[in-house]
Amino acid sequence: MSGYGSLGGGSGPGDSLVDRVQDAIFALTSSMPCTRLGDLCNSLVGAGGAHGGGERGAGSAASSNIKLNGRNVQIVKLLGEGGFSFVYLARDRESGREFALKKIRCPAGSDALPLALAEMESHRRFKSPYIMPLLDSAVIQDTDGKTVYLFLPFHPMGNVQDQVNKNVVLGRRWAEREMLQVFKGACLGVKEMHRYKLPTVGASRGGAAAGPSMTTGLNPHDGETHGETQGEGGQSGDQAPLIGGQAHTGGDGDGVLFDHGDEEDDDEEQDDGHEGTSYPPKPKRNPFEDRQPRPSGDDLQGAKGGETVPYAHRDIKPGNVMISHASTDSGDATLHPVLMDFGSTCRARIHIRSRREAIAEQDVAAERSSMPYRAPELFDIKTDTHLSEAVDMWSLGCTLFCMMYSHSPFETPQIVEQGGSVAMAVMNGSWKFPDERAEGGVYSEATKEIVRRCLVLKPEDRADIEEVLELTEKAIRAVS
Repeated sequence: MSGYGSLGGGSGPGDSLVDRVQDAIFALTSSMPCTRLGDLCNSLVGAGGAHGGGERGAGSAASSNIKLNGRNVQIVKLLGEGGFSFVYLARDRESGREFALKKIRCPAGSDALPLALAEMESHRRFKSPYIMPLLDSAVIQDTDGKTVYLFLPFHPMGNVQDQVNKNVVLGRRWAEREMLQVFKGACLGVKEMHRYKLPTVGASRGGAAAGPSMTTGLNPHDGETHGETQGEGGQSGDQAPLIGGQAHTGGDGDGVLFDHGDEEDDDEEQDDGHEGTSYPPKPKRNPFEDRQPRPSGDDLQGAKGGETVPYAHRDIKPGNVMISHASTDSGDATLHPVLMDFGSTCRARIHIRSRREAIAEQDVAAERSSMPYRAPELFDIKTDTHLSEAVDMWSLGCTLFCMMYSHSPFETPQIVEQGGSVAMAVMNGSWKFPDERAEGGVYSEATKEIVRRCLVLKPEDRADIEEVLELTEKAIRAVS
């Protein structure tokens, strides 16, 4: 999916026929205003697809209007889709604010729910103006599983890939200084992940003490459901919570924020009054752990507050860097980038101890990391090796190359036309800068040096995020 990311590939076997029909109908009609077409979708699926009473389906984004967390949300059009997820342009009918609503279907028996919740937590974990904030979220119980909704800021300009495509159509190149400024912003977002420090236990979140464990919003002591949103703590404007206050449970069909439905009772997770004494609290058992290894390195058990725990994005590419109009302190127009789509995010430093772990990690990378931007060490992972945040540095180099020449260094017209293997080109480090003289201009050597330092085959010799930021600053000064 372009722009707002996706989970998985292809439709899941657990998808109900009703879901497929609804999504297919809305995908066909999404470019038109959602008025009578949304009502047509509702009439086709009937009242049986709704949640509670005669409500329109809160778990179905095919309706022109859905109800989540006690608010009415109007679906305007489909922005993108892929695998289990759909992204819609939506509008809060009360405030009139527009936002991107990401709907992730999590059929029972699949691993989509843990991945969706991990993506939700990643949005909350990293605090930077260059990382996409999560405005609000909801988890709805469906008949065949759960549906996760993520409320994200809407960027009308789209992403870097959209800008690259526009440049190709118009036959122009990206101005070097503006391009480097956008790239620098993306690097600052990556730095927040690579240098992430665990919060101290008991630190205030939004003015209230809270442990930094996975947010469920379910208070087992009073039976009420509370919604924690990005906008808490007095934020306003576009960063304020879209759907504020407390979500309610009951028979009126209102959406429930982080309702775990029929999962194990939270009381079983209490540890004799010692909850919150270490970071993070003992995680709830994942039923999928018995079926497959955990190569993602997300287990933080035993880590201490204030400790640096690097995270890797694992899918940095032009399509995952959103841009919007902004202005500098001096009033000059500029573009502001934000890094998004954290469905592939995991602990950066992972020790591969066995062949089983190597294959599992390799499969995860093949599924969640785009091949033309994937680091070579993720194609053929060896036993007793260490993966690190260097995988993101390779992807940053490929992203800058694409901004310069409109394609990945391993997705050149020659490779595509001759049927060459992108994987082999990446693993061999086979790439070069094109002849720019025919294109009417040359990018500076300072900018090219950034790409060279990122696209180094050996991860230990590759530039880290601080070096890349330093090289980017140098290149910006050179073209000023």
